[in-house]
Amino acid sequence: MKQQTILIAGLGLIGGSIARAIRNFSDHKLIGFDVDESTLKYAKETGIISYYDTNLQHVAQRADIIILAAPITETINMIQKLDQVEFPKQVIVTDTASVKGAILTAAQQINNPNITFIGGHPMAGSHKRGVEASKAHLFENAIYVLSPLDYEAEEQIEVIKSVLATTKCKFLVLKPEEHDEMTGVISHFPHLIASSLVHQAKKWERTHAYLPNLAAGGFRDITRIASSNPQMWQDIFHHNQSKMSYFLEDWIEEMSHLKLLIETNEKNEILNYLDSAKKYRDGLSKKEQGAIPSFYDVYVDIHDQSGAIAKVVQILADENFSIKNIEILEVREGITGVLRLSFHTQKEQIESSKKLTSLGYETMIQN
Repeated sequence: MKQQTILIAGLGLIGGSIARAIRNFSDHKLIGFDVDESTLKYAKETGIISYYDTNLQHVAQRADIIILAAPITETINMIQKLDQVEFPKQVIVTDTASVKGAILTAAQQINNPNITFIGGHPMAGSHKRGVEASKAHLFENAIYVLSPLDYEAEEQIEVIKSVLATTKCKFLVLKPEEHDEMTGVISHFPHLIASSLVHQAKKWERTHAYLPNLAAGGFRDITRIASSNPQMWQDIFHHNQSKMSYFLEDWIEEMSHLKLLIETNEKNEILNYLDSAKKYRDGLSKKEQGAIPSFYDVYVDIHDQSGAIAKVVQILADENFSIKNIEILEVREGITGVLRLSFHTQKEQIESSKKLTSLGYETMIQN
């Protein structure tokens, strides 16, 4: 494939990670746009991009491919601005937004004959934000959804696949409606539920002041995604409003059924309900990244003494394991281990556990 000039418009976690992957594994020329000039300067100084401009319409004229890596509302604004650009050649425009219906609706309004639009959504991320947190391997084994505006633009679709293949993702072509329903179920809606669980705990804290001290372990895991960027998720809920409303109605009906089982003490029905959920959850794919970032945790039982944590960390550092996060668990409900180590990959999780076990540590992996 010939060298392309690729504009990354929005150099946060997603845009920065795509740029790093393209830079590391191809000879394409990368240029950047962002509303934050300090982000652009960082990207230029660290070699993520070779050139930047704070004027989108000006820098866009240099590009062969434009990747819009911004929140949904801002992506729609950029689509409208690009429609006004007098491109000297044909360009391919794609995006990374997690709601495709609103994006494709905006793209359908494009009148510029030099633009071919192909919707996109890399289904991976991190709880960290900004270009500083970007990583070339962020999308490795992740599903990357493409939603073309024109399914007959086969050549342009293949160009996008070729450029983004450097991310080592797995492509899936979906209609906008299909994409928004599925991501609504397994990504957007869980964020609403996690937030509601946190609000319930906050409400009950008025009755039980010690509750926050117990809200560790399992509760923190279940509600971890509630710590994500509120502004970003408000934007997602706004643009996927109808489906969120439908899923809430469906959830309320499900909870009404469960409430009835509890109130009538239907032991066998409750057991079947829980067993069915366990079997479905345990059967979900562990090989691919999903819409919600994965955490591969190892629990390590260590003595409460000076230097104990540093010793464990040093052992893993000597073996070149990259620890994503470290947490000391104050409440260990059903968990062996006071120390939780998080890794980027399941391979690191398993091998680090084996290493520590071989040295006499008691470890536990919870899938």
